[in-house]
Amino acid sequence: MEPKIKVGIVFAPIISFTLSGKFRHVQTGLELEGHGEAVLQNNKLEIHINGTQIPGSFPFDLEPVSYESSDFVLHKVTIGINFHWERQEDQKFKGALRIIQEDGKLTAINILNLEDYLISVISSEMSATSSMELLKAHAVISRSWLLAQIEKGDQLKDKGGYKTCFETSGERIKWYDREDHTNFDVCADDHCQRYQGITRASTQAVNSAIDQTSGKVLTYNNVICDARFSKCCGGVAELFENAWEPVHHPYLTSVIDNPEPPKGYDLNFKEEANAEMWIKTSPDAFCNTTNKEILSQVLNDYDQETNDFFRWKVTYNQEQIKNLLKKRVGIDVGDVLDLVPVERGESSRLIKLKIVGSVASKTIGKELEIRKALSESHLYSSAFVVEKGQMINNIPQTFTLTGAGWGHGVGLCQIGAAVMGAQGYGYEAILNHYFRGAALEKRY
Repeated sequence: MEPKIKVGIVFAPIISFTLSGKFRHVQTGLELEGHGEAVLQNNKLEIHINGTQIPGSFPFDLEPVSYESSDFVLHKVTIGINFHWERQEDQKFKGALRIIQEDGKLTAINILNLEDYLISVISSEMSATSSMELLKAHAVISRSWLLAQIEKGDQLKDKGGYKTCFETSGERIKWYDREDHTNFDVCADDHCQRYQGITRASTQAVNSAIDQTSGKVLTYNNVICDARFSKCCGGVAELFENAWEPVHHPYLTSVIDNPEPPKGYDLNFKEEANAEMWIKTSPDAFCNTTNKEILSQVLNDYDQETNDFFRWKVTYNQEQIKNLLKKRVGIDVGDVLDLVPVERGESSRLIKLKIVGSVASKTIGKELEIRKALSESHLYSSAFVVEKGQMINNIPQTFTLTGAGWGHGVGLCQIGAAVMGAQGYGYEAILNHYFRGAALEKRY
């Protein structure tokens, strides 16, 4: 049977919502409709709907009397958390609304059918005008990833959690993944998969892509694949274990995003000279495109606020980089003297970076911790080389980072896949390109 899933939407002290159509309060049987507000007062839940207080305890569950004709709006939902385009908007959802308590605040959870969730994810992650083959490929990987995360969550409950941060006085190795969520399956932001309910209307093409791939997932040795994706790999896909826990998935391997290896490049990026040449030039790749029509398939309006993604550049002065390190990752090394690559992955992304300071030094990893440390939001990727500017008293006054790609680079490259779709590749060929050795299997 088609699974139901739980998606965490809002984490706040007050949750404001509007019920359109009748919803049944599971605990009391009351049928409710209209504007409501949930507030946490002295660790107790207070719910008012249309100005009337409703008896409430945790979890507070509202189920639609009619799944198809009822929906609800959550007001002031934050999207793009910690990204350069972070903002709030009202969002509309299909299915049930659950409100729980977490860490002294309230969390709103949407419970709905998996395929309905996917319709929103496909419309939220990319334009609903994308090519049919791209939409079908993304439907398969989004479904696969979600079911793999649910299985992983169940395993973690049985085994207990595992460490995602290893720190000594001189080194911090940390990664971020969906195991942060214990009370729902996935969150609604880029930390998991971007999900915005039925706020953005889908198209017949999206609905058709979901229908044509219904229940289909990628598997490897009969296990559902943890099918990752990012905006732009930068020319070569990265290994899973270089971004997250040290587990090797044979289907998440180094993939050259081109029909053949670009000429004139040595792709052994363990050699710093090879990485520098790769990052500072513009090799042929599916994702190396400036075609606005293709890019609009993958990049929604706020994503298009980013103009450079295949290759990019950013410069910080000494004060900026010191403040970033303190604010974003709590590291104070005094004046920053150097940023030294310690270890790179298969895509040239840094796995470890040494920050050399006037009073201390610290090595950090993995890729998202590095990106977090060097940007007010998230640096586009950890595939970068560093140039130091003017020296005063042996202290660099600026650091210029020249980089490649957008995101972790593991699995499917969304822009590369959009180009493949535009060039006539079928969705199975797109999946075979990015997930080597995986099989397509219908599970329900």
